[in-house]
Amino acid sequence: EALVGLDRAGMLSEFWTAISWDPKSAINRALPRSLRELFGRRSFPESIRARTHTLPVRETMRLLTGAAGFSSRHETGAFSIDAVFRQLDRKVAKRLRKIKAGDVRAVYAYEDGALETFRAAHDLQLPRLYDLPIGYWRVGQQIFAEEAEREPEWASTLTGTLDSAEKLARKDDELQLATRVIVASTFTKQTLADSPCRAKIDIVPYGAPNAISSEIPPSFGKLKVLFAGSLGQRKGLSYLLAAVEKLQGAVELTLLGRKTANGCGPLDAAVQRYRWLPSLSHAAVLREMHSHDVLVLPSLFEGFGLVILEAMAQGTPVITTSHTAGPDIIENDVDGFIVPIRSAEAIAEKLEALARNRERLRSMKSAAQRKANEHGWGGYRQRLVEVAQEVMAS
Repeated sequence: EALVGLDRAGMLSEFWTAISWDPKSAINRALPRSLRELFGRRSFPESIRARTHTLPVRETMRLLTGAAGFSSRHETGAFSIDAVFRQLDRKVAKRLRKIKAGDVRAVYAYEDGALETFRAAHDLQLPRLYDLPIGYWRVGQQIFAEEAEREPEWASTLTGTLDSAEKLARKDDELQLATRVIVASTFTKQTLADSPCRAKIDIVPYGAPNAISSEIPPSFGKLKVLFAGSLGQRKGLSYLLAAVEKLQGAVELTLLGRKTANGCGPLDAAVQRYRWLPSLSHAAVLREMHSHDVLVLPSLFEGFGLVILEAMAQGTPVITTSHTAGPDIIENDVDGFIVPIRSAEAIAEKLEALARNRERLRSMKSAAQRKANEHGWGGYRQRLVEVAQEVMAS
């Protein structure tokens, strides 16, 4: 969506990424369905293909080994996501230093992949837009440390605690070099209060997809509850599981997402006990959302939580926390609920209320879909372009 917005505004000079997949290619047709879906998520608009530069080998190996059940060493592995980002960052920086003066007027880069690019842009006196998709790392580390003490059995799923001091320092260096910082939620902006960031911070919220159906299906029987996201404690998963336990069979739970770690006892037990879908295509995810009564995202530390708007667009109200974009979108008790972090009791209370009052649930479903219609991707593209134009003009 960022590419579409910048392209339509005539502002996109070059796009650098690891993989730009062509779903019409012969190799795509030859792949099994699971790999077609995996690589299909790395496809981009045809209109920008001639301006796209890729570094596919390392990322391809990361995806294939991950699909086979193997993972590279965190941060230092040859096929880790960090290695992919660092290689791309170095290539973009090298490219910038060779571009003719005046041919590029700004750079736009993402957390963990911006440092060398920003250093080169700084030397060339180019503005630097920094996209921070999640909250500031120091706040996250504090929350994770507290959580590891509260829920030690889930500590292995808090993968953010594995980042080295060097990686965390790079994050601060990126922030210090940024001309403008773009975040997707008020919560993310709030976490930057004690960061080294001195640039202006703009909130540019993400958008909602189209509804697969405007029809609100009737709800009967057990309340159908969906969790969608990586299965781990950053998402507050233990508190949802505890809430479901409190309701003693009054709800049916579906877990949609991959496990963030192996060997976590309560997580391994949960995927055996409840319906578990490790991975689905985006279209299938939206169908699952439409077929459920409520989505619960009890995240402890989130940048936005795109599944909130995705679910609401399908007529599925959301129970989430203030550590997401929920407060920016949801009107509490009208089209969803905002609950405190780490509160299984609050989650259980809201689920029980919806299970007992299906008319209220139906009303919230309609309200959620109406709210999502107000948050289309067009607004995201327009606001992103406005910020970029402002930065370049100044």
